[in-house]
Amino acid sequence: MNTTDSPPRVLTVAGSDSGGGAGIQADLKTMLALGTHGMSVLTAVTAQNSLGVQGAWELPVAAVRAQFRSVVDDIGVHAVKTGMLSSSPVVEAVAELLSELTVPVVVDPVGVSKHGDPLLAADALEAVRGRLLPAATVATPNLDEVRQLTGIRVESEQDMRRAAEAVLAFGPRWALVKGGHLADGNATDLLSDGTDEHWLRAPRHRVRHTHGTGCTLASAVAAELAKGLEVPEAVAAGKEYVTGAIAAGFPLGAGIGPVDHGWRSRRD
Repeated sequence: MNTTDSPPRVLTVAGSDSGGGAGIQADLKTMLALGTHGMSVLTAVTAQNSLGVQGAWELPVAAVRAQFRSVVDDIGVHAVKTGMLSSSPVVEAVAELLSELTVPVVVDPVGVSKHGDPLLAADALEAVRGRLLPAATVATPNLDEVRQLTGIRVESEQDMRRAAEAVLAFGPRWALVKGGHLADGNATDLLSDGTDEHWLRAPRHRVRHTHGTGCTLASAVAAELAKGLEVPEAVAAGKEYVTGAIAAGFPLGAGIGPVDHGWRSRRD
């Protein structure tokens, strides 16, 4: 493993977004923007654009395992982020591979796309709850994913506390419940480990082009963890980065455009 003069290495295990706004494309852009070296294990290929997902094809478990071993055994990793895992066999395989690592793991329990297209088989939910979430340093569900995983419908900040407790019951060290889908007020997220609570608030940007926000935030947290930050500091830094990316989102195609992963470099 050659580590001389190399930046922190972050591995994304996720699906591809052919439109470039979410998935591994968003992950790698985020990792580069935050000064880390991004690597990928591709779990699925989607035909996807600003209007939605037109098709999805899962890769064989053997291909997922081979990519993971190829990267980890030779290059090594400082943090891992998981996204779209598609099916129960892939979830089970990824959870097993993650159990061999001692680095931080950020689990974005992707269930549906920004356009409402399903990205996780219904029979994979139990594997996410029982195998994947226990491997997570930080789990980052949005409110739709909270409801999918726990049955809790979040309609207020008080509900976010109950949601965090329910997610933590599945075993991650920290739960980051993302409140961006709440209708009013600031864009407020709750980070909790069951004892310490951190409320992260940012101005809500009333913008249309928000494709890739979940992938981007989870990848930003993983990048900051790879650089050595503790979880609360990494999440705060990730929140600041994604807030700027949302504010700078731009139109692309006829539907929902992406957040701008390069907003800092364009600003500077």
